[in-house]
Amino acid sequence: MSKMEIYDPAMCCSTGVCGPSVNPELIRVAAVIENLKKMGIVVTRHNLSSEPQAYTKNSAIQQELNSKGVKVLPITFVDGKIVKRGGYLTNQEFADFLGVKVESIQSQSTKVKVTKCNCGPKGCC
Repeated sequence: MSKMEIYDPAMCCSTGVCGPSVNPELIRVAAVIENLKKMGIVVTRHNLSSEPQAYTKNSAIQQELNSKGVKVLPITFVDGKIVKRGGYLTNQEFADFLGVKVESIQSQSTKVKVTKCNCGPKGCC
């Protein structure tokens, strides 16, 4: 089974359901990942603001950030190889890279676990 890692830009939370505006792309990605988890597939996400050590431990991420800056994030790895930079995978790309049917991971009625951000009364950091 393939191993997927996503290195997100700095953000308050990965669901996109925090702060003054909701990011539908982050909600879609979180729902797809939740569906993948239900299928037993592990996708690891790293958030630059809460887990900077993951970025310093990965030499490929260091090289990308040093040469292109944070605008290159998010970066997705499958089995240790970069498969996408500067954007999240589409549902079809998730399916293709992980060998699953796209219908099984689409965000039909999946509930995304929302975590409360601790950024104060004005929203996210």
